[in-house]
Amino acid sequence: MSAAITLEELVVWNGEAAAFWNSHLESNPALLDLPCGIGGAVNVQELVRHIWGAELRWAQRLAGVPVIAREDLPAGPLPALYDLHRKADAVLRPLFNDSPDRWEEIYLLDIPSIPADARSLSRRKVAGHMLFHSHRHWAQLATLLRQAGFPAPFKGDLLFSSALA
Repeated sequence: MSAAITLEELVVWNGEAAAFWNSHLESNPALLDLPCGIGGAVNVQELVRHIWGAELRWAQRLAGVPVIAREDLPAGPLPALYDLHRKADAVLRPLFNDSPDRWEEIYLLDIPSIPADARSLSRRKVAGHMLFHSHRHWAQLATLLRQAGFPAPFKGDLLFSSALA
């Protein structure tokens, strides 16, 4: 067995976090209206849209399918946003059937805001970025909610994931 953590394991971890936040926000809908400011989001709902919308757009890029325009992502309600995560998962998981060499292939980003010298990277790195991007923002959200007086019982650390032994 390799000591490496696989993308498949990280996808399970990501799904656990998404399910937690969907359930928590569904049970506490007023949290969606809290002011946010993370990543330019005006409120928590916009941050959640950003997180799950980015997952879908990155998965679509990796799959080589048309990428939904940012402005075409639903603004809400929460079930529509969670559906973005489910769609991303459905696009990403079949890619794990690709040969390992395919994950090392160079992917050229088509994002003008990223410097040209940073737009060439492996598909594996793009997938890793997608998954860690989500977790970074979930951690920011947990901190924001705690500071606003609404602590969430989020155990988002990989240590608590069932994805790994």
